[in-house]
Amino acid sequence: MINLEKINKLYGKYTGKDILSYCDHTILKQDAVWADVKKICDEGLEGNTASVCIAPSFVKQAYEYTQDKLPICTVIGFPNGYITTKTKAFETSDAVKNGASEIDMVINIGALKEKKYELVLNDIKAVKEACSGKLLKVIIETCLLTDDEKRKMCEIVINSGAEYIKTSTGFAGGGATFHDAELMVKETCGKIKVKAAGGIKSIEDAVNFLDLGVSRLGTSSLYKMFC
Repeated sequence: MINLEKINKLYGKYTGKDILSYCDHTILKQDAVWADVKKICDEGLEGNTASVCIAPSFVKQAYEYTQDKLPICTVIGFPNGYITTKTKAFETSDAVKNGASEIDMVINIGALKEKKYELVLNDIKAVKEACSGKLLKVIIETCLLTDDEKRKMCEIVINSGAEYIKTSTGFAGGGATFHDAELMVKETCGKIKVKAAGGIKSIEDAVNFLDLGVSRLGTSSLYKMFC
């Protein structure tokens, strides 16, 4: 349960309530069951988080449970990103039909490494079209990329029509770093928003990312720090 003193406390220029409002409260563990997802939904509702980020198989149940009072985010092509574009588009359409209002997709990382930029762009565009107007965040898996590849992905995501570029899945051995967040905010120049995800374990980390210009935080840990 939320601690009112903690939630109203100032952390830099943000209250605890402010910080949670930037948070995609997340559970993507492979062994998660409905009881775990329901708990995340309850916490998201109590903390007024930006969304809950859950596996596609739970979207319909979570949407019906929250009764449209909380944005439901889900993941597509997760965590590896190398399924076909048609499969990603189908996954997206199905998720939207089931009640997802936000989609976090993983790029085709191998195609980026091979400089198949048109393929990467078209992959994102197909998912964006399948979103049917819902918000799209594009996960580029920064821990696997060079800085030049990160810059290229900022350019591609800007041109794709997606609303966000996102650092990480949290499943590839590394998560968000302040270096990557700063690079992505600088390169995108406000044309799209930046989501930092993976490894955000403290309120101090959250505040530092927000101060860098990040607009969303993907984490399973922050809610607990305000209890």
